[in-house]
Amino acid sequence: MKATIWHNPACGTSRKTLAILQETPGVEVTVIEYLVNPPSAEKLAQLYRDAGITPQQGLRLRGTDAEERGLPAADAATVLAAMAAEPKLVERPLVETDKGVRLCRPQDKVLAIL
Repeated sequence: MKATIWHNPACGTSRKTLAILQETPGVEVTVIEYLVNPPSAEKLAQLYRDAGITPQQGLRLRGTDAEERGLPAADAATVLAAMAAEPKLVERPLVETDKGVRLCRPQDKVLAIL
């Protein structure tokens, strides 16, 4: 099975999720440090759609100015554009496998798609 994780190595939850992926037999992991290689608005839209959540639910509030900018109440296109322009606004980690996509907070959510 292939798994892609949009990862922030400075985030404990992201590191724990990556460890689960790496320790699961048969999983081939692709790690994308999204702060270095940010996903496009289109890719984010696809990830959130496949995860069954809205872009607003994938918005990182802690440590960002998202609330001051009114992003939690903004439309999806505005949120996605802001995330693509400033990837620190993307809540992490996102994991994609053939079985689906999850925003893995807490990290155990990844088990549902392995």
